[in-house]
Amino acid sequence: MSSTNELELDKPASGFINAFPLGNGWLGATIHGRPRRERIDVNVDTFWSGGPLGEPSRQAAEGTLECLRAAIARADFATAEELSKALQGPGFSDSYQPLGWLDWEHANAGDGEYRRVLDLESATATTSYHTAAGAVAVTSFVSSVTGVIVLEASGEGVSEGRLAFHTDHPGVSIRTLDEAEGQWLTATGRAPAHVTPNYVEDDNPVRYAMDAPDENGRVDRGMGFALVAVAQRTGPDSVRLISSAVSGFRGYGARPSADAAALASEAEERVRAAARRKTCDLLAEHTTDHRKYYKRSSLSISGDDRLQRERAARSERLFNFGRYLLISSSRPGTQAANLQGIWNTDVRPGWSCNYTTNINLQMNYWPAEVTGLSDMVEPLTELIIDLAKTGQPIAKQYYQAAGAAIHHNTDLWRFGTPVLGEPAYANWPSALMWLAAHLWERHKFDPSSPGARTKAKKVYDSVTRFALDMLSEDSDGKLVFSPSTSPEHYFVLAQGGTAAVSAGSSIDQELVHETLQRYIALNASEEADNPDPESLKDRATAALVKLRLPSIGSAGELLEWTDERQPGEPGHRHLSHLYGVYPGNRITRSKAPAEFEAARTALRLRLDAGSGYTGWSQSWVLCLAARLGDSSLAAKALDTLADELCSESLLDLHPHPEWPGGYIFQIDGNFGAVAGMAEMLVQSHDDRITLLPALPPDWTKGTATGLRTRGGHIIDLDWNNGHLTGCTILAGKSGPLAIDIRVGQKDVIEIHDEGKAPLKNKRMEATPDQGQKIEWNAEKGHKYAVKLLN
Repeated sequence: MSSTNELELDKPASGFINAFPLGNGWLGATIHGRPRRERIDVNVDTFWSGGPLGEPSRQAAEGTLECLRAAIARADFATAEELSKALQGPGFSDSYQPLGWLDWEHANAGDGEYRRVLDLESATATTSYHTAAGAVAVTSFVSSVTGVIVLEASGEGVSEGRLAFHTDHPGVSIRTLDEAEGQWLTATGRAPAHVTPNYVEDDNPVRYAMDAPDENGRVDRGMGFALVAVAQRTGPDSVRLISSAVSGFRGYGARPSADAAALASEAEERVRAAARRKTCDLLAEHTTDHRKYYKRSSLSISGDDRLQRERAARSERLFNFGRYLLISSSRPGTQAANLQGIWNTDVRPGWSCNYTTNINLQMNYWPAEVTGLSDMVEPLTELIIDLAKTGQPIAKQYYQAAGAAIHHNTDLWRFGTPVLGEPAYANWPSALMWLAAHLWERHKFDPSSPGARTKAKKVYDSVTRFALDMLSEDSDGKLVFSPSTSPEHYFVLAQGGTAAVSAGSSIDQELVHETLQRYIALNASEEADNPDPESLKDRATAALVKLRLPSIGSAGELLEWTDERQPGEPGHRHLSHLYGVYPGNRITRSKAPAEFEAARTALRLRLDAGSGYTGWSQSWVLCLAARLGDSSLAAKALDTLADELCSESLLDLHPHPEWPGGYIFQIDGNFGAVAGMAEMLVQSHDDRITLLPALPPDWTKGTATGLRTRGGHIIDLDWNNGHLTGCTILAGKSGPLAIDIRVGQKDVIEIHDEGKAPLKNKRMEATPDQGQKIEWNAEKGHKYAVKLLN
C-alpha cells in the first residue's frame, strides 16, 4: 500500500467483514467491490426493531432488595445470586436492523487486473477491473451534504446499469419504473416488532407486527422504512447509482411511522435532487465536508528497517481508519455509534448490535476528544441526557433510589432495565455513572463552553443521587456500592460454584469515587457555606471520605473485588478493576504510586491467563499500557490487534465460533486503538501534559499533529530516536500550563511564545519517572514552541 490514508486490496470482499464501510453518520453503505455487479448493504442509524417503551415494571416481591443486601452483608453470595434474578426483566433491548442490499449491474463480465481502494481522507471507495471492452472504475461515496449514496462506473465496458433490491425482511414491496432519467426502484417495508438477542434461545426470535398503521401512519412497534434508488447513464462511458433511505423513527418516546408512501416520498426527494447534479460536484462537496474533520489530526511514523517501517505504516493506517470510522458513523444530529457503528447485515445481529454500556459504547468515543473530533460526541451526549431521564423510574422501582440508573444494554428506545439472564452481566446498574464521564471529559477538553459544563452538571446531579442511595456501610464502617457486580465476571465460592453479586466491586467503587469527586468539582463555585447538612454537595463530600477504595492483594495486584476471591476466569476479557488507570485517572504514578504498580501487576496476571482475545479487550490493554508507560506492551497490543483481530479491511473482530467465518465485527476495538495510540504520544491528567509517555521502540521517528488535551490545548510534536525533537502547543485557556518531558542529562529546554525570545518565568522540577515538569503562565490563543537544545 502506497499511503496510510488508504486501504488497498486485490480481490473483492468475501463477506461483510471484509467489505469497505462508507457512511455520513446516519446513512451507511457497505461496498463489496464486486466486478460487473456490485453489492451495497444499506443501513439507516434509526432503523431498529421494537417501539417506544412504557414505564419499567419491577417484577420482584416487596423486600427483595433488602433481602439481597442482607445476604451480601453476611457473605451469602449464593443466595444473593438467586435474589438478583428477581430484580431482572421484563425483557431485552431491541436490535439494530439492516434494510437489505442493492445489486447494481453496471458492466459486462470482469477479468484481469483488479484493485479496490478505500481512501480515508476523501471517504471514497474505488474498484478497478477490466472487461472485454476495456477498463472500468467504480467510485463510491455517501454524502452528508445531500444524504445520498452515490456510485459511478466509468470506462469502455460499462452497461446501462440495472438495479435489484434484496432484503431478509418479509412483506417488502419493491417497485421499479423506467423514466427518462433512468431506472427507478422503490422498496418499502417494516422492521420486526421484536428481535430476541442472539445469545437467548427462542423458537420464534424474530417477530413482525401485522397491524395496519393508524390514520396518521403510526404504529406501536415495527417501524417502516423506504429505500429509493435510480440507475442512470451520465455519459457515453459512465453510469451511476444514487440511493437514499429513511426510517419511520420519530423520537424515542413517539410511535414510529409505517406510512410507506410518505417515507418513500421523503427518500425520493433526496435522490431526485441529487440526480439533477453532476457527480463531480456531489463528490467535491462530499470530500470537502469529510476532510474538514479528517484533517484535524495526523500521525506519521517511520522505522529504521523494513519490518519497522511496515509495522509503523500499519499503526498509522489503524489510527487513520479509526478516525475515518468515527466521522462516518457519528455526526451531530445522528444517533450514537452502536456496536458496529452504523453497518450491519443481520436481522438478528450479534448482541443485538445495540449499545452495550459496560465498556463498548464508551470505548466508541475514547478517541474523539484527543483527536479533535469532539463534534462526533454530540450524539452520545444526547443519548446520555435521554438516559438520565428514562433511567429515573428504573432507579426508583428497582432500587428505591433517587437519580437515574441504566444497566448493561440500551437501544434506540432508551431501554435500561436489567435483562433476563445471568447476574454477571444483567445486574450491573452503574452504566450511567460511566457514561457521565464523557460529559465531564467534554467539559474538560473545552473548558470555555458553558453548554458542556451545564450538561455535565445536570447529569452528574442525577448519577450522584443514585450513587449515594446505593451506598451501604461494610463491617469496617466503609461505604460500598450494593448490590454490585464486576461486568460479566464472576468469582468462585468457597463451598463450590460461582457467583457475581456482592458489594463494592472495584469498578463500582471507582465510578462512585469519580462521580462524587466530579459532582463536587462541578459545583465548587456554588455557595460555600450551605447551612443544610443534607445538601447533595455535603452528602457527596461526607461519603467521599468514607468510601472504600480498591485493595491490593497478596501478589501485589489490584483486586477486582473487596477481598482476594478466586476469579471465575483468570483471563477474563473485561479489565473493569483497572478503570482507575484508564479510562479513569485516579490511579497515576504521581498520585497513587502503590496502586499504580498494583494495577500493572493485575494487568500482567490477566494477560498471562489469556486476556485480550477480543479486539476491544486488546484495545483496552493498549490504552492501559500507554497509561502505565509500558511502551513494549503497547507495541505488542498494537501488533496483536493488527495481525490477529482485524479483518482484511481492518474492521475489528470479536471471535465467535457460531458466526459465519468465526468472527463478529465490533467497531469499539477500532476506536480503542486510536485512543491508545494518542495516549502513547500525549497524556493530560494530573494537571499536566505528558509528551511521549509510551513511545514504542519501533517508532524511531515520527510526527503527530492536532492532538488535543484537557484544558483545550492543541499539540503538534515530532521525535527522533525515541526523544522529543520539537513541540508546539496552542493554548486553549489562560493560566498555568505544565508539561512533562523525559530529557537527556545535557538537554536544555526553552519555551518560546509565538517565536519570541525564550520565556524567563518558567518553573521546572523533576518528576517521579525521571522527567522534567516545566510550567508557565499561558495565554489563551498563544502558540508556544518547546525547544530542546543540546
